[in-house]
Amino acid sequence: MRKYLMLTMAIAALVAVSVAGIATGANKPVVVEAGNLKFTFNGGFSPSKLPKNKLAPISLNASGKIETKDGTHPPALTEAIVETDKNGAINVKGIKVCKSGQLQSRDTKAAEKACKGSLIGTGQTTVEVQFPEQKPIDVNSKLLVMNGGFSGGTTTLYIHAYFSAPVTGAIVTTLKIKKVKNGRYGLKTVATIPKIAGGSGSVKTFNLTINKKGVLLAKCPDGKLQAKATAVFSDGTKATGGIIRTCTGT
Repeated sequence: MRKYLMLTMAIAALVAVSVAGIATGANKPVVVEAGNLKFTFNGGFSPSKLPKNKLAPISLNASGKIETKDGTHPPALTEAIVETDKNGAINVKGIKVCKSGQLQSRDTKAAEKACKGSLIGTGQTTVEVQFPEQKPIDVNSKLLVMNGGFSGGTTTLYIHAYFSAPVTGAIVTTLKIKKVKNGRYGLKTVATIPKIAGGSGSVKTFNLTINKKGVLLAKCPDGKLQAKATAVFSDGTKATGGIIRTCTGT
């Protein structure tokens, strides 16, 4: 089933934005209707002019809104697999390492304190929670993107969110990033998303900025950067989609 294609790209951008974000160029918002879903996405990186032959630091911002036409609750994402352009890279050398255990069961302020020096990005998200036979409820959280270190050829990142009443608790998404050789693609990210509110929560809106200098890098040898993502949802749906954005090589 492909009706959740653009929803896939939206949430994949959230959970893997640190590497996939290089493919979301500074364009006007995109509005897509697919089946019962309406998705609005916007994003950009700076600078948009990049060297043709060497990697240069970039910063990223991305935002999105997911809604259903009939007001029903969307399925939850459980995993996202993202492959990104070989002309992009991630580098966490020299940044303090945060461990998952330092983020679990902590609110936002406590997580920031526990992993001081590991923060590479921040944002906000709204999650829609719908329990059986109840109306949907929106809960909000600040997002923290933390460096989990580099070991054995794998870069680890954590995205921390903390939700308060009516659902309370920390959600920590783990991203594992490895180099690959797959044609246009040079990095592969596997993001494992834990259940939100016991599986009753789904991402509704988000915005995220990655601006730690030197973490995200890119070059522009041929005027474009691209990515593709596959997502698995709680209802068994799998969807794959790609995105291409232009850049200017200097």
